[in-house]
Amino acid sequence: MNKEYLNVIAADNDEGNIIFFKNIFKDLKIGVKSQCFSNGEDLMEYLTSDGVIVPEVVFIKYDIPGKNSMECLDEIKTDPGLSNIIIVVYTDHISESEIEEIFVNGGNIFMRKPDSYEGLKKSLTEIITINWQYHTSGLNKDNFIMKV
Repeated sequence: MNKEYLNVIAADNDEGNIIFFKNIFKDLKIGVKSQCFSNGEDLMEYLTSDGVIVPEVVFIKYDIPGKNSMECLDEIKTDPGLSNIIIVVYTDHISESEIEEIFVNGGNIFMRKPDSYEGLKKSLTEIITINWQYHTSGLNKDNFIMKV
């Protein structure tokens, strides 16, 4: 089913980051309906609730409180109803082995969080644009991975 927008969730305990994400999503040429959560437990409670609108993309801060990003990633990828979600894990400081662990555990995209608003806007625009292309063309997302 093709629609005119992407459903996107951002999970981050930093209110400033959430404001940036919302503003960037609002300014994109691609329609984005976004929801935000401040911890992993609220995110997973929402995603596993009855009648949920399953998002196409979920951005999760690597060191989010509550359930951490790896626990959320594992739960999402093992739930048949959620396994098609593109998962973007982001942080500013992380080792290569931790990035590899994200991909091994089913993460689709790792984004090193830029230091500036403009850098964040560029990265989010690229990620949303590529996901929109996958969404509208019906391409197989099973083996989709990307590092930004």
